Amino acid sequence: MKVRIKENAFVAKLAAGKLKSARVAIVFGHTIYLHNTSKKEFLNDKTWVLHELKHVEQYRRYGFAGFIIRYVWEWARRGYINNRFEVEARNSETNDNLLSDVQFI
Repeated sequence: MKVRIKENAFVAKLAAGKLKSARVAIVFGHTIYLHNTSKKEFLNDKTWVLHELKHVEQYRRYGFAGFIIRYVWEWARRGYINNRFEVEARNSETNDNLLSDVQFI
């Protein structure tokens, strides 16, 4: 599976502002958008990579619109930290199987 990584992404900058975070990665479909971190720095942080790859998998599972609708609904009901998709991603941060068959472009 090909996963694109885009540095200096405006959408990630917006997410950083909302989350009040210095560095952010946000996923839409098969693309990981980065703010205030390089592709190299991101790829050297295995935990972070696995977290974001779980979100890529979630998009594959529910489809683009289906995932976004579910994610926003969860965020509205439970907040960011308790959002079931974030919980699932945090629980996957040691799952090396997510790296199998991934090609970063």
